[in-house]
Amino acid sequence: MRGLNPTVKLPRDRAKTTARLLGVLLVLGWLLRSASSRADEIVPVATELPPTLTLEEAMRIFRTRGLDLLIADAQVRLAEGQVIAAAAIPNPIFNGSAGNSITYANTDYTRTNCLVNGATCSPWVFNIGVSDSAALSDTITGKRELRQRATRSALAAAKLNRTDAERQLAFQVKTAFIDVAESELRYKFAKEIDATNVTTLQKFQDRLSGGAVNLGDLQRIETQKLEADQQVDNALQNLRQSRVTLALLLGVRGLVPDFDVDTAVLDYSVPLPLTDATEVSLLRIAFDHRPDLSQLGYLMASSQAQIELLKRQRVPDITLGVNYAWGGFGGNSTNGPVGPQILTFGLSVPLPVFYQLQGETRQAEAAYDANTLLHAKLTSQVVNDVSSGFASYVGSKHLVERMEGPRRANGGLLQSAKGAFDIIAIQYESGSANLTDYLDALRTYIAIKGEYFGDLTNYWTAVYQLEQAVAMDLR
Repeated sequence: MRGLNPTVKLPRDRAKTTARLLGVLLVLGWLLRSASSRADEIVPVATELPPTLTLEEAMRIFRTRGLDLLIADAQVRLAEGQVIAAAAIPNPIFNGSAGNSITYANTDYTRTNCLVNGATCSPWVFNIGVSDSAALSDTITGKRELRQRATRSALAAAKLNRTDAERQLAFQVKTAFIDVAESELRYKFAKEIDATNVTTLQKFQDRLSGGAVNLGDLQRIETQKLEADQQVDNALQNLRQSRVTLALLLGVRGLVPDFDVDTAVLDYSVPLPLTDATEVSLLRIAFDHRPDLSQLGYLMASSQAQIELLKRQRVPDITLGVNYAWGGFGGNSTNGPVGPQILTFGLSVPLPVFYQLQGETRQAEAAYDANTLLHAKLTSQVVNDVSSGFASYVGSKHLVERMEGPRRANGGLLQSAKGAFDIIAIQYESGSANLTDYLDALRTYIAIKGEYFGDLTNYWTAVYQLEQAVAMDLR
C-alpha cells in the first residue's frame, strides 16, 4: 500500500471506466435506434378517421392498416422463407489442417543430408479437403423435392389463412360499422323525442297555471320527459362504445374522435345476388369459395408430403468428399519422410441402427389425421353457417318488410304507429282524447321505432353473416 500513489492512478482509472461506459452506451443507443427504425417500418402509422366515415372507406382502411391482416401477411412471408430454405442446396464444407513433426531433428547434419538426397527439408504437413454435405444424395433420393412439396403446400395454406382472416375480420368491421349507424339513429331519435317532451311539458306547465290540467297530469308528463332524458344518455353512451369498437378494428391507437358514419348503410334493400338465392345455391357458392376449406386441403397435402419425406429420410445421407495431403521430407533416421503427397476420395454414411425417425413419423401422421378430421368437421360447419345465416336473413327480411310495409300500400307497422300517435296527439289537443291515450300512443311509437332500428341492424347483420358464410361480397 505504501508504494501506491492514488492521486496519480485514480484519475486514469476513472477515465478508462468512463470511456468504456460511453462505448457501451453508444452501442446500446445504436441497437435501440436500429430496433426502433425497424419497428417504425413494420407498424403502420395510426389511423386518422374522417369526420364522416362511409362503409367503403372503413373497409379500405381495414384492408390497408388492419393489424390483424398485417400479422397474417407476416405469416405468409414466414412460409415463403421456409419454401426458399427447403429448396436450398447444402453448401459444400471445406476443411484444412497443418501439423508439425515432433520427431524432426533440426541439425546441420540432417539439413545437409536432406539437401544431398534432394528432399524438401521441412517438418510441416498440410491437409485440405472438401465434401458435398450430402447434397448429391439429398437430390438423388428425392428428399429435397419432398421438402419443397411440403413447404409449398404450407405456403398455399398460409396464403389462404390470410384470406380467411380477412373474411372473418371483414364481418366484424361491417357489423361494427352498422352498430355505429344504428346507435346514431337511436341517439337522434331519442333527442327528437326529448325535444317533443320538452315542448309538451312546457304546455302542461302553462295549462296548470290556467287550471286546465291537474298536478297529476303534469307529473306524468314530467316522468315521460325524465325518461326521455334517460334514453338520450343511454343512446349517447352506446354510440360512444360502438365508435370505440369500430376504431379499434380500423387501427386507431390514440384517442378515438367522435366521428359520424353514413347511416344510409342501414337503408333497406335486397342485394342482387340474394334476389333469387336459395339455401342450396348458397351452399354451392360456399363450398367453392371458402378459403378455410381449401386451406385444410393444402395442410393435408403438406402433412402427406411430410410423411413421405420422413420415410425417405430413413435412407442414410451419403456424404462425398475429396482430400489432398502433402508434407516435407527429411533425411535419415528420425528425419525420414514426414508425409507423402496423397489424394483421397471418401464417403461417410450414418448408420440408422438405433433410431429410424419413429417419433417424427408419428407426429406427421397425427398431423395428417388431425387435418383430415378438421376438414370433415369444417364441412359440417360450412353447412351450419350457410343454413343459420340464410334463416336469419329470411326472418329479418320479413320483419323489416312488415315494419316498412308494401311500397304501394299505406305503409307498415312503423307508419301505422306514427300515424296513430299523430292522430291521438291532435285529438288530445282538441280535448277528444285523454292523457293516458296520448302517452300510450307515444310509448308505442317509441318502442316500434326502436324495434325498427334493431330489425334493420339484424337484417344487414344477417346479410354480412351470409357473406362470411359463402366468402363472397353480396351487397
